[in-house]
Formats: sequence, C-alpha cells, structure tokens
Amino acid sequence: MDASSKIPQTDPKAGYLAHRDAIDAAIHRVLESGWYILGSEVEAFEAEFAAFAGTRHAIGVANGTDALVLALRAVGIGQGDAVVTVSHTAVATVAAVELVGATPVLVDIDDAYGMDPAGLEAALRDDPTGGRIKAVLPVHLYGQAVDLGAVLDMAERHGVVVVEDCSQAHGATWQGRGVGSFGAAAAFSLYPTKNLGALGDGGIVTTGTHSIAAALRALRQYGWQDRYISETTGQNSRLDELQAAILRVKLAHLEEANARRQAIAAAYDQALEGLPVERPVRRSGAGHVFHQYVVALDDREGLREALRAQGIASNVHYPTPVHLQPAYRDRVPLGPGGLPRTERCAGRILSLPMFPQLADAAVERIISALRKALAR
Repeated sequence: MDASSKIPQTDPKAGYLAHRDAIDAAIHRVLESGWYILGSEVEAFEAEFAAFAGTRHAIGVANGTDALVLALRAVGIGQGDAVVTVSHTAVATVAAVELVGATPVLVDIDDAYGMDPAGLEAALRDDPTGGRIKAVLPVHLYGQAVDLGAVLDMAERHGVVVVEDCSQAHGATWQGRGVGSFGAAAAFSLYPTKNLGALGDGGIVTTGTHSIAAALRALRQYGWQDRYISETTGQNSRLDELQAAILRVKLAHLEEANARRQAIAAAYDQALEGLPVERPVRRSGAGHVFHQYVVALDDREGLREALRAQGIASNVHYPTPVHLQPAYRDRVPLGPGGLPRTERCAGRILSLPMFPQLADAAVERIISALRKALAR
C-alpha cells in the first residue's frame, strides 16, 4: 500500500493546506511589519479568543504547559499547596502542578473519561495532604466538558479555586456556555494537533477577573508592569506574532471545523452501533467537540493491527496513567479508593482518525475496516 493511500490519525498539515492562502498572507503581514513579539497580532487574537470563549480576558503564552503554570500562579497556587486533578490526562497537567511547587492529588475518572465527582468529593472531604488542597484542576478531555455543575458546587462548598484545563476542548460547552468561562482561570494549549492549533507551540489563558488577567500579563514576561522592572518573579512565556496571526485565521473557521468533527463522530457512532466496542459516552449538558473519538475494547491491539493492515493509523491517549509512570509512581498522593477506572481504561482505549479535513471517502473506508475487524 503506497503512502498516499494511508489515513493518518491526525493531520496538522491538512489544517494548513485548508487555509493556505490566508495563512501565508498573515505570515507575510507579520514579516513585513517588523514587530514579532507581543504586538498587534497577539492583542487582536487575545480579544477574538476571549469573545469566542465568552470571557473578558485572554492572555497569550508560549505553550499549553505554561498556560497551566501561569493560570495556577495567577490564582495564588504555589509552594506547599495541593491541587486535585486526574491521572488520565496528558502528563503536562500534573507536571504544571509540580512546576508551581504544589502537590498533585489524583482522583479517578467517570465513564466519560472526565474527573469523577464522587472521587473529587472524597478527596476534598478526606484531604490526603492534611488540609493543603487549595485548587481543583478538571481536564475537559477528548473535547468534552467534565460535570462542571458538580465540580463547581464542590469547590465552592470546600472553599477551593477551580482552574480549567481546556487544552483539548476549544469550543466545547457546558449547559450552552463555553468551557474556559467557568473557573477563576482556564488554560488552552494551541499545539498544532489541537482543535485550534498553531503551526508551532502556543497557549492562551482565559479569565473573567481583571486582577487575574493583570497578574497573567506580568507573569508571562518576568513579572514586569513597567518594562525592565520586575514587580514579582515571572518568566518568559510569550505568544509570538507569527503564531497569533496564524491562529486568527484558524479561529475564524473553528466552529466549522468542530462541526465537521461532530459529523465524523456521528458517522462512527452509527457504524459502531451493536458491535463489540464501547463508543464515547456523551455527558448530559455537554457539547462535545471531539478532539479525539475514543473507543474502548478488550482486544485493543487486535483492532489496532487490523486497521494498520488497511493503512489506517490510530493512537492511544493515554497508554500509561500519570501515577504509574516512572517519574510519578509511588510518590504522588491518590484520592480515597484509588484509581480503578483510570487503570482499567488505559489498556482498552483507542483513538480513531479524527481531524476536520478527513474526507467522507476516508471515513467510509475507516468504517468498513472497523466493521470487518470487529465482526471477527
């Protein structure tokens, strides 16, 4: 089978080619401007993204991990504090907590792969760090909001702050309102494969609070309020003008791209009905934008190999929970009851091809291969 007939699991180049003329023009505009860091393109993108997300402020930063770090710092999380999050996530979520000097407390997931409200309640009630939990960091994984109603209620009752990890959920909603507009702050990665992806690294933090936005703008650039004068200790984490200009082009098409993802997911849903595989669970009240379409089955490797034989790529997001990885094993506290769902799903999940430029013919070919493999 030649390379041209292979179907990738994701394809950031296709996202560039879909808007090549506009992106090339945006790049040329920045190159000709002579201003390449924190200029008019970043300011415009921040305003446009804030409007899209339904927040007052958006602050561009260098990448998604920095977005999490700076969001946590801006709401006052630091050395000696503890933050409840999940183990079934990209390691950046947990790494960011430790980068601010805090301790991650990992709780289990529900059947839709988001933070389990019961696990969160138990961790907040029986704090394994002895009263140091100061924040909750829910991850809107795979493009679907967690049960924000439950999370926000528990956080308020226990007096802890909520910071949303929206890195896989650009455009996702909860009760009709965009994720990233609920917590004190929210972090988005703009990595090339995300629903809204740059052509390099990038990140952005949203908040509805002016003081948090001001703190974020200082923290991303050495703690400056006046140039060269550090009012606090910050870092260098700036979104560059080239990426901001590219992201402005892609943001204008994000709703259309998410609608295409939803259409592909609907086709997968219909095709897999009645077959021996678990389809994604839709959480009531959540608008899913399908950063990934994740199925689960016992013989994951068998299905993956059958697809590979037909030139169809797949991926596993994520094969090893953070708490079982060498850097974190046996030293990161877990919520009461452990993480049985997290550990079970790690060996069963599989991400099917999912990106907006996936043609109908390719979707049909994937479906045919899935049916044949699962029928066996």
